[in-house]
Amino acid sequence: MKIDRNKKKHIGILHKALQEQRLSRQEILLLLKSRPGLETDLLFKTARQLREKYFDNKIFLYGFVYNSTHCRNNCRFCYYRKDNTLSKRYSKSKTQILDISCKLAESGVHLIDLTMGESVSLTKNNVEKVFELCNIIVDIKKQTHLPVMVSPGVLSEWALRQIADFGADFYACYQETHNPDLFSRLRKDQSFSQRLAVKQKAARLNLLTEEGILCGVGETLEDVADSFDAIKKLCIDQVRVMGFVPQTGTPMENHPMADVKMELVILAVLRLLFPDRLIPASLDVEGVGGLEKRLDAGANVVTSIVPAGNGLAGVAQNSLDIEDSRRTVAQVEKILLSCGDYEIARPEIYKTWIKQRKKEKFNFLNSPSNLKAI
Repeated sequence: MKIDRNKKKHIGILHKALQEQRLSRQEILLLLKSRPGLETDLLFKTARQLREKYFDNKIFLYGFVYNSTHCRNNCRFCYYRKDNTLSKRYSKSKTQILDISCKLAESGVHLIDLTMGESVSLTKNNVEKVFELCNIIVDIKKQTHLPVMVSPGVLSEWALRQIADFGADFYACYQETHNPDLFSRLRKDQSFSQRLAVKQKAARLNLLTEEGILCGVGETLEDVADSFDAIKKLCIDQVRVMGFVPQTGTPMENHPMADVKMELVILAVLRLLFPDRLIPASLDVEGVGGLEKRLDAGANVVTSIVPAGNGLAGVAQNSLDIEDSRRTVAQVEKILLSCGDYEIARPEIYKTWIKQRKKEKFNFLNSPSNLKAI
């Protein structure tokens, strides 16, 4: 009888989620405990239904340009941490960045994701570097006619304003965890509050924002629920979860790899809580082989599409599926066709989503009742 009651309770929570009724913290925690089999099958099915409500069967694609792997930070989980002498360092020139971006645009991506290590502090003290990034944003948009996401780490409010004024659409800055103690262990000598606040400032400047959770690094289910609360308060537009992958030469190289099943459960619960947002299925964790299961859990964006032959690296898996040309639009399209239920969205659909989301977010953040929402 206990098992039957648990199943009934689980189904009841999913029904509430499907009706987009608010879930209590206890109900969210119960969903995070979903067991493989019927419970996860129903969870993923509900996530797909909510995704289809807002996005139909359309999937968006992001071209990934990791233009510099130099970083001054010493994050314990990252292959490109400052003290890792085993990681390959490079910086692409503006010409190379534009060439790669144009190739990605021609292949059919919807957005150019310009990512770089936090090599310098982008403030008024580094005006040249800030405007170098701004000019790259302008030229990418001019030459590709695509939206641009930038991931340059923590920026000053002045620098944020510059990248917004120069046309950046998205600002990505991952907290990884919203547990300050765990954050301090993962992101050594970095400010938890500063990293959180920069996303609040970006939202006020009408930049769309992306937040990320790293799972399998010692977090509890309560920590994950806290991340959900933070994502809501920050009014995040794109939310992701990535499973931890041990990196050679880092303090966590012997830490176990994250349980993919848990990553998928978190992804599905994100879809239930934020049904109208973008949720990526990254190729950085398991490559193209892990794409279908992430789409089936509710993702609607394929990220980390990287062209071969350009000397680019990934993040969680710096070389996985890149030079054998498997992280391409053509390969992703084959997988989508084999699934039978998905299709690549027309570029206009993605651009319309961005325009509408910016308008809704601006109105929300500037309405009298929500001036202190984030």
